[in-house]
Amino acid sequence: MGKVIHFRGLNGLRAIAAIAVVISHTTLDLDKFGLIATIFGSNSGGKPKGLLLASYGVSIFFALSGFLITYLLLQEKKSTQIINIKHFYIRRALRIWPLYYLYILLCFIVYYYFEVPYDKAVVPFYIFMLANIPMIMNNMLPFLGHFWSLGVEEQFYLFWPWLAKISTDKLLKISFFLVILLFGLKLFFWITNLTIPLVALSVTRFHTMIIGCIGAIFYYNKVNLFLTNKYIQVLCWSIYFLIALNLFVVPSLIANEIVAMVTVCVIYAQIERKNMIIDLDNKIFDYIGKISFGIYVYHPLILFLLAKSSFGFKESSITNYIIVYLVVLLLTILVAKLSYRFYEKRFILLKNSFAKIKSRA
Repeated sequence: MGKVIHFRGLNGLRAIAAIAVVISHTTLDLDKFGLIATIFGSNSGGKPKGLLLASYGVSIFFALSGFLITYLLLQEKKSTQIINIKHFYIRRALRIWPLYYLYILLCFIVYYYFEVPYDKAVVPFYIFMLANIPMIMNNMLPFLGHFWSLGVEEQFYLFWPWLAKISTDKLLKISFFLVILLFGLKLFFWITNLTIPLVALSVTRFHTMIIGCIGAIFYYNKVNLFLTNKYIQVLCWSIYFLIALNLFVVPSLIANEIVAMVTVCVIYAQIERKNMIIDLDNKIFDYIGKISFGIYVYHPLILFLLAKSSFGFKESSITNYIIVYLVVLLLTILVAKLSYRFYEKRFILLKNSFAKIKSRA
């Protein structure tokens, strides 16, 4: 049996990210339940500000993914002297593909039953895990817009395991180079007002994952970065709270990069069990984090079907807002729980048979 690595608190971080995304997208759909979608304000385009919370939640996922997978790859290389690329991709496929394609199938059933219009021309992008391209073009399939982040992750891991095969010193230098290069390009596109390339880099933000990877390399090398310092942790959680309240006011150019760095700091405190401010290692957060993939995947369809069921209100009272958020969140958790238990788990068990270094994080 392979070595098992357990990082306490990381499932709790997944739970926060998943809940953030669900709350954000629920906010965008509040009008479908007879409530006011701009209750938390609107951006310059007139859209509810809840969308920002979803974007930051994805950046938390990205940094966490980069950290955990890089650390596991480095441990595999240390334990076996090699990284088995074939087994890596088998593990990714067994974890992502079953739910990914099941959900797409469910969406097409809903399209047919409810006669939901969609652009057939963009369907191949979703089939081949390139959903970030329709996102960049602002031409997403209904209930599948959030799949852009899954596309970005899968594209990132097409090349990252190959890079992880080199020495950690070289990997660290290349990682810093890539972060500087990608952010530099983003800055250049922003200064020169090149909108499409800027949107492309902002969506396909590999560098937020690489920030997590850099954190993993330092942790693997046992480099003391003082990230568990009490004052740093207070600052990080303050930023998280500002994000939750839609009060995180920084230029969009650097916002997701800041969230990724903050997430790495929080990861360090959770796994080191030092100055955590909030301990995310508890049964509720741990379970929600374990089923967070399902929560992330299913929630847009649940929002649509719930709205179609005539569930809603005629008055915009605070109680009614709370009820909508709770019903959407609890129903999504229930569906994700059933999916995990009766569908995903069998693939996860098979996936683990291809892992030399197993993780419970």
